[in-house]
Amino acid sequence: MESVISSLYLVGDSDERPWGSWKVTDVGKNYVTKTIVVSPGKRHSLQYHQHRTEFWLVIEGTGTAVIDGISYSLESGNSIVIPKRAKHRLCCTGDFPLIIVEVQTGRILKETDIVRLDDDFGRL
Repeated sequence: MESVISSLYLVGDSDERPWGSWKVTDVGKNYVTKTIVVSPGKRHSLQYHQHRTEFWLVIEGTGTAVIDGISYSLESGNSIVIPKRAKHRLCCTGDFPLIIVEVQTGRILKETDIVRLDDDFGRL
């Protein structure tokens, strides 16, 4: 596995977004772990990452992951891998928040490794 040359995350980092929130729960040499909460009826931007792969584990709620144009239904206990450079989006389709644990792995791990292609909130 490649070693990390840049991880700008710290445990406890968090942010409120128009679609919900995220919080960093663990940081290691080759990974970052976040808890992500997507509000009902909301979705992330359609995006990809140049430097990281993501692994999503659904903790609670229902939703859809769209990866390279293919939709996958998500519910508690499901997991899915988003390869580096795959175009993807996470959507909450239920009446309650969708909560996932996200593990990022890659050579460069930082919040600026997001290339937005489409966004419901005008953040292109």
